[in-house]
Amino acid sequence: MSTYKQLNAAADIKSTRSYLNQLVDVIESDISGTVSRKKYQVFVTGGVGPGVTSSLFQTVFDQDYTLQTANAVFDMTVGLYSGSALCASASTGVDTAGKVLYISQSLMMREKVSNYRQFAQLLLGNSNSRFTAPFIGSSLASDNIEEAMFISFKRLFSRDKIKRDSFAMRFYQTASHDIDTDKPNLTQTSESGSAIYTDVGSSTNVLSSFGGEVGNIVDASNTSRNVGLMFYQHGISVFDLAKILSGTQHASGTISAVTTEALFGAGKVCLGTGYLGGGPTGGPIVPGTNARAQFIPDLLTSASIDDIVDHLASCRMSSGSNTAITFQNLTNINSTLVFCRATADEFNYSSNPTYVNTTTNRIKVIEPGQEQTQKPFSYITTIGLYDENDNLVAVAKTSRPIEKNDEKDLTIRVRLDF
Repeated sequence: MSTYKQLNAAADIKSTRSYLNQLVDVIESDISGTVSRKKYQVFVTGGVGPGVTSSLFQTVFDQDYTLQTANAVFDMTVGLYSGSALCASASTGVDTAGKVLYISQSLMMREKVSNYRQFAQLLLGNSNSRFTAPFIGSSLASDNIEEAMFISFKRLFSRDKIKRDSFAMRFYQTASHDIDTDKPNLTQTSESGSAIYTDVGSSTNVLSSFGGEVGNIVDASNTSRNVGLMFYQHGISVFDLAKILSGTQHASGTISAVTTEALFGAGKVCLGTGYLGGGPTGGPIVPGTNARAQFIPDLLTSASIDDIVDHLASCRMSSGSNTAITFQNLTNINSTLVFCRATADEFNYSSNPTYVNTTTNRIKVIEPGQEQTQKPFSYITTIGLYDENDNLVAVAKTSRPIEKNDEKDLTIRVRLDF
């Protein structure tokens, strides 16, 4: 049984907003590990050879993704700007239907361009737009992001948005040196040349776009060098691959390809074989390979999205237990504060039937014979909030029973967060 009191909307109910920050750390082994990085092989070629199967993106989990307790942390993919020099050099023209054609040594060029266009539509409002770093204030061609790596954090971790000036990523600019041709650098973890990329300074240079708040990601060792963008509300970071890695470095290793050549395995070709052994002007060149292959443009043109993401995640993020990516998220908490006030003369009596002895009709909290000296009191344990139609909409429990008597003026604050 309960006793009731009408609330005054103006005096007793207040709305407020607060913020909660959480620190998120993504360790290297979760990004580089194969069991914590899930592929969605939806792209399949046909015709020549066994065909190539690849994902359009990969998802990094905080543990083995087959476990029910695993949480998806972020998606990772790459994209190419359709008007870039790389796409132009790989194109052989346009067919009668308007579809861009590419050289036979390329793979998934349309999918890479489509990835870029999707993020441009979401974040810039126009699928034909191009990302630039810095976001505003530069007309230099070198600031155009034409070969991009996209990292899209999941809502569970980015929450309402990523906090400005809190993002940092450790990334290896150079790949492992492939002096030994038996150890291609496409699959060897980088050991030197690491850099920290961060959005430091973004809180003093507040920018916004179609996709919401945006900040420049810079090289921590040279903050005037812009390498990417962070879109805070979406939790998406865009990195310029031409700046965060050494694109002209020699690339070597086996990648998937549409081929019947069986030298490296069915449906496989090798990039970079024979280059370092004979020097840049000579050396044994294995048939079916690009002996002088570089990460840009050769790997980005010839490799599948899975092959490229595999290299970026497993080699450029290292494989230890250190933090590879860290940031703070921000959660907006909208609160309604309801002040339940009980004056000295209110709620000192309980309507619960057990409060009164039904045989003697005496209040149990008053000792027999003390009716003139003792006064009734109650203990408040629960507060119920009702709407205008007397429907119970919320219940609050006190941490302990609160005594209420005629000498206490009591106010209990109920907070509803949403």
